Amino acid sequence: MAAGPSQDERPTLEDVAAYAGVSRSTASRALNDDAYVSSRSREVVLAAAAALGYSPNQAARSLVTKRTGAVALVLSEPESKVLDDPYFAAIMHGAFRELTAAGMQMLLMFVDTRDDVPRTIRFLEGGHVDGALVVAPHKGDPLPTALRLLRLPVVFGGRPGTISRGIHTVDFDNQGGARMAVEHLLGIGRTRIATVTGPLDHPAARDRLTGWEDALVAAGLRIEAMSESGDFTLEGGERAMRCLLHRAPDLDAVFAASDPMAAGAMRALIAAGRQIPQDVAVVGFDDHPTLAPAMNPPLTSIHQDPREQIGNMVRTLIALLAGDPVRPGTKILPVSIARRGSA
Repeated sequence: MAAGPSQDERPTLEDVAAYAGVSRSTASRALNDDAYVSSRSREVVLAAAAALGYSPNQAARSLVTKRTGAVALVLSEPESKVLDDPYFAAIMHGAFRELTAAGMQMLLMFVDTRDDVPRTIRFLEGGHVDGALVVAPHKGDPLPTALRLLRLPVVFGGRPGTISRGIHTVDFDNQGGARMAVEHLLGIGRTRIATVTGPLDHPAARDRLTGWEDALVAAGLRIEAMSESGDFTLEGGERAMRCLLHRAPDLDAVFAASDPMAAGAMRALIAAGRQIPQDVAVVGFDDHPTLAPAMNPPLTSIHQDPREQIGNMVRTLIALLAGDPVRPGTKILPVSIARRGSA
């Protein structure tokens, strides 16, 4: 191998090629994992790059490949709410791991308000990322419609509230999960089953409310005055539960459309002197692995795995970036029930 560059110079591709004793084009193909290079040449070039401390110039590479190697994870929720929600924490962690495994960088973006949408679109269309994973758009959110105008692969986590055709979506069976929760409560003899909903401009919250309604109507039970919004937060769940106890003091079960809301509902029930599950059974939705089992009593919850959702989203995006024929549509992931002491 040839001598390397001096210590005060940054090694170049030419230095790597000379050190490895191959042509510049061979070195380039080896570093880009091109199939048209022998395994022996690849090993020599990678060893040379390691010996010299060479790292490719990403900007120069992008000029050739038209790729940045980065993907935006766009969370269409206020930052304060996202950082307090265990579901979003799991989504962020899962996206980072999946993208890292695929050799990509993750860029995290928050869309707090409608005013943030133009800024977000300008950034995404500026060539900074190769695609976007978008989570939690609400009904009336202008972001999904704006994203359709971009020449950028986009995969949604959860059904957008504004558009449904011609897009790629990975969602959970929110409606079926809510029915499962109510059917479980009916099966243990509960008949006055209330619900604490998420914000109803959110498609997942709306679907979970619909599932609750369908199950109660099928059982011939009342739904009037038995629902209250808790906005997916612990504080909202506690406030909603107090309202429900005032309106329907004889309720004997509650389905909360998220685990944090279930935690808040349980706090309000205990403060009101109700025993769980003897007086009121509680079922949540998320089955967050650290929150649900740690509650007192441990929370029965509809199980969904955000890592499965984000994994499907990343695989779909990678297929789109590779030019594979992926038909638009919604992939619905199954849910199950994790039975614990609260119900």
